Amino acid sequence: MTDAQSFYGRWAQVYDWVANAPGVASWRDRAADSLALAPGDTVVEMGCGTGANVPRLRERVAPAGRVVGIDVTQKMLDRARERSARTGESVHYVQADAARPPIREADAVLATFVAGIFEDPAAAVDAWCDSVGTGGRVALLNFQRSPSVLAAPLNLVFEGFVRLSAPGTRLSTRSHASAFERRVRAARDRLTERTVDRRYETMAGGFAGLLSGTVP
Repeated sequence: MTDAQSFYGRWAQVYDWVANAPGVASWRDRAADSLALAPGDTVVEMGCGTGANVPRLRERVAPAGRVVGIDVTQKMLDRARERSARTGESVHYVQADAARPPIREADAVLATFVAGIFEDPAAAVDAWCDSVGTGGRVALLNFQRSPSVLAAPLNLVFEGFVRLSAPGTRLSTRSHASAFERRVRAARDRLTERTVDRRYETMAGGFAGLLSGTVP
């Protein structure tokens, strides 16, 4: 079992609560909207966790579409399957490494709050772009420090949150947050290189950023 599997397996229940905290729902709606899904589409969520995005994705591809959730941690997927709103004939969960997804020719890919945990986020984004056909959309939703001067105290909270919510604890809080931000930046840079018709927006006073684009 990898460090990530062990970490997220232990914290699956807490992660599920955070993933559905007040206010986060609107971010997830905007992320789903950014994919421009249509009925009958196949949408893949990379690092789906406990399936918090699945109901939104399923609604947008119904009645004949398909939602595939990929996550490396079995306990996360088990918790997703416990929720009736996150299951159904059109929903499929696969235990696999989201950085090397076993799927091709999807219509869209969504990755929320996961780009910062990969050792090579650019390679992961390459794999996600390769997973969709021409004209498919890929969207990344991530936490970040807010650029607002007024948000400086809350940026310290962000550093602590990153430290507690991701595997690996050898780095200091500040260096851990910096490493997380470098990975998110690398993922966004690669998505920018690989896509056209891009859109970037921020939420929650700048603490969440959503980048989406179309694979040509």
